[in-house]
Amino acid sequence: MNSRDYENTYLTGDISEDTEYLKGVFINDDILRVRKIALGGTNQICVLLYLDGMASGTKLDDSVVRSVVTYDAKSNLTASEIAKNVLYSSEVECKEKVSDMIRAMLYGDTVMLIEYSKSALLINTKGWRTRGISEPDDERILEGPREGFDEAALLNVAMIRRKLLTPDFCVNMLRVGRRTETVVFICYIGGLVDKKTLNTVKQRIEKIDIDGVLDSNYISELICDKKFTLFKTAGSTERPDIVAARLLEGRIAVVVDGTPVVLTIPYLFSENFQSDEDYYLNFFISSVNRLLRYLCFFISIAVPGLFIALTNFHLQLLPTNFAITVSRLRGGVPMPSVIECLILILVFEILKETGVRMPQSLGHALSIVGGLVVGQAAVDASIVSAPMLIAVALSGIAGLMIPRLKSAVFYLRIINVIACSLLGLYGFLIFMFFTLAEILSVSSYGVDYTASLNNPTLQNLKDTVVRFSFKDMINRPIFNRNIKRQRKAEK
Repeated sequence: MNSRDYENTYLTGDISEDTEYLKGVFINDDILRVRKIALGGTNQICVLLYLDGMASGTKLDDSVVRSVVTYDAKSNLTASEIAKNVLYSSEVECKEKVSDMIRAMLYGDTVMLIEYSKSALLINTKGWRTRGISEPDDERILEGPREGFDEAALLNVAMIRRKLLTPDFCVNMLRVGRRTETVVFICYIGGLVDKKTLNTVKQRIEKIDIDGVLDSNYISELICDKKFTLFKTAGSTERPDIVAARLLEGRIAVVVDGTPVVLTIPYLFSENFQSDEDYYLNFFISSVNRLLRYLCFFISIAVPGLFIALTNFHLQLLPTNFAITVSRLRGGVPMPSVIECLILILVFEILKETGVRMPQSLGHALSIVGGLVVGQAAVDASIVSAPMLIAVALSGIAGLMIPRLKSAVFYLRIINVIACSLLGLYGFLIFMFFTLAEILSVSSYGVDYTASLNNPTLQNLKDTVVRFSFKDMINRPIFNRNIKRQRKAEK
């Protein structure tokens, strides 16, 4: 059972019967609290129902109990009169449906049943604890804001609104999940967003039919254009400044209650190479760093496969001394080069994941032991060759420069190694062709994944491969050219 099953159920007006009915809904919930109080000056009974731990006891005492008990009423009051004249709470709603009352209690509010009334008051007494504002561990920067999102969606929306002080900032609320009824906020700037994309996102979220949504990735997987692709089609961040910047470009933000990760839609391929602090450093420095990320993407997926292709099929293309050195160092290695390469790639991924999952103090020690001690011992024992170890290590380190593509890089690296081991440089060319075809075939909620690169004019490239100065970036991304960033540039 969930709150949707009570959509057609209403209060009877008999306070005892209504109280027992709501208690029956939460019959197996031991944190349900029920308290009877009398309206001051009369014998009219009011019943408060709330869930301990979700509602704030301080708010309940100060804005509800004290105000009701101390009020000097001359006669019995209706629910609307109590809401208007008695309660101190900043937010009070008058409802008749039982489903609305259940949702309110589950979200930390208090339900007040009033004698002789078929309406109940839903009083804002939310008091659940949150983690607090801190900088996200995975998105640390040297310069710029240090705040990050929390697990409370309302607080996250407030953090975004604080950076966008405009009444054009719009927030739509939906509930997703048959049992969890998770609150999802769709945020956008009304004058900038593409209405077609907005309607697409809303319709896809409304069609989600699943027991529960516990993280934003649930929604990202369920509403994406292409289910089977190596590349992410929705941005994700824990930083309010990044979300605000995306909204100013005409994008949509999806804030899910219970997770600090906010989705930004649509998401373009070039965003995989953008860093959070690109806009907090000088644009010359940011442009160099961004070019390095593109180079690292190529190195991370290509180097192991190219090394195998050149050493196994096209040794004559290498300088003579280098070819002799590689052949000498491979002597005594018991495995074929492709097996050796695949094992090293898997070992590198294991060390990387273990370092992330373990406590920070142990993670550094593990990286040193795994990378230096074990690697050197494997080379000395002729289990692997030093050139292959260097190629795989270079590829792995380069992949760390583009964390948004870590999953795609791993699979592409494996595919490239297999293709090059079978066909040499021809296999590499075929691999690059199919990789480009995959990237070009992806769309993000109706927007071409490579929209910023399809029409490579100077204006379109000012925030893609490099970053120009802010005064030169006049246009918004190519998928949203309704309004320019700088009005003075229109003259």
